[in-house]
Amino acid sequence: MKSLRELVGRPVGSVLCLGAHSDDIEIGCGGTLLTLLAQAPGVRVHWIVLSAESGRRDEAIQSAQTLLGGAESKIQVCDFEDRYFPAHAAAIKRVFDDLSGSVAPDLVFTHYREDLHQDHRLVAELTWNTFRDHPILEYEIPKYDGDLGRPNLFVELSRSVCESKVEHLLRAFPTQAGKPWYSAETFRALLRLRGIECRSASGYAEAFHARKLLLW
Repeated sequence: MKSLRELVGRPVGSVLCLGAHSDDIEIGCGGTLLTLLAQAPGVRVHWIVLSAESGRRDEAIQSAQTLLGGAESKIQVCDFEDRYFPAHAAAIKRVFDDLSGSVAPDLVFTHYREDLHQDHRLVAELTWNTFRDHPILEYEIPKYDGDLGRPNLFVELSRSVCESKVEHLLRAFPTQAGKPWYSAETFRALLRLRGIECRSASGYAEAFHARKLLLW
């Protein structure tokens, strides 16, 4: 099975992580990031959360710092209104315009473009508008809408990485504890299901939608 660096056909020196809300990146690709950082500890990470209202801002920053450990990183948290991204599309587009002139990531993680949450969908659309010459992997977020789709790229995760991801999510975001779906069972179930689908040796995986990949 190829490493992420082999997959994109060049060394991964920098990664851009985009999330609409404060826990999206960790849910969607937290295990993959932990695996990548272990494979290539010198990777630089640009981490952007577009909405983190009230106490969630502190959660977002602390969570990113903890998950990334000692990796070189830049963490940016914006204050766009949760659930109303389409109404602020022009302002959010300007954030992406600024990014296009300041970062040139070797790999981009963003939301699934067919996600039924309007905030997630807009972030995905702007990612593709802005980073057309970069490998982009769209992660998935489990929720009521049942819109996970059929991903076509899988990253095998060790059991220890899976447990680290789940424990981190439960510890880092106490504001989400009251939500019925936000549980260890939910996160482990999706990791296990994706592991089955790709016949992961460990039994676990994270899954992504890879619409365009230019192979060497």
